[in-house]
Amino acid sequence: MELGYARVSTAKQDLDRQVEALVAAGVARDKIFLDKKSGATTDRPGLRAVLEYAREGDVIVVNTLDRLGRTVRDTLNLIHDLTDRGVGVRNLADPIKVDSANPSDPMGQLAVVLLALFAQMERTYTVERAAHARAVATAKGRRIGRPVLVDADKLAYAAHLREAGHSIAEIVAKTGIARTSLYRHLPPRAVEHLTAAPATEQAAAESAR
Repeated sequence: MELGYARVSTAKQDLDRQVEALVAAGVARDKIFLDKKSGATTDRPGLRAVLEYAREGDVIVVNTLDRLGRTVRDTLNLIHDLTDRGVGVRNLADPIKVDSANPSDPMGQLAVVLLALFAQMERTYTVERAAHARAVATAKGRRIGRPVLVDADKLAYAAHLREAGHSIAEIVAKTGIARTSLYRHLPPRAVEHLTAAPATEQAAAESAR
């Protein structure tokens, strides 16, 4: 018997695409086990259920091999345990097809190792790219995450205090608005001239230096 297993990492993600692929491959809907939980742990209700349900001669079908586990070790250990029980694993959408129902096939075993390794490498690179993007954004002064909402009345009061000559520290104390939010929302002060000369004369002097 073929059993299906589908997983997404969060409750907000949709399982429909994986489920429809499994149904199209011939797996009965009532034999498809589902999880909406990160693959970082093997303690998942749907995974536990399909492992307990599977009997010798059954095959667990997944859309891609990384639905079973996020690391090479977890995936290989799981497939090894299933093989010892006489339960196979088959994938649908990976570039390399796997069917561990035949443990004597060395190419099939190699395919399992390669796919698990590639999946883990891709996750590692994704995390590294995200970390790099955050570091670049932080270096450029951009905030990562949801924008902080500032009360419009408080912001108007802060602008009034700014025009009246109050320092940022004083405005923070009076309004409770964070310093970073003030810098983001308040217009910069006009450039103060360093001498008593009119602006045109000072500009000419600066250009002549």
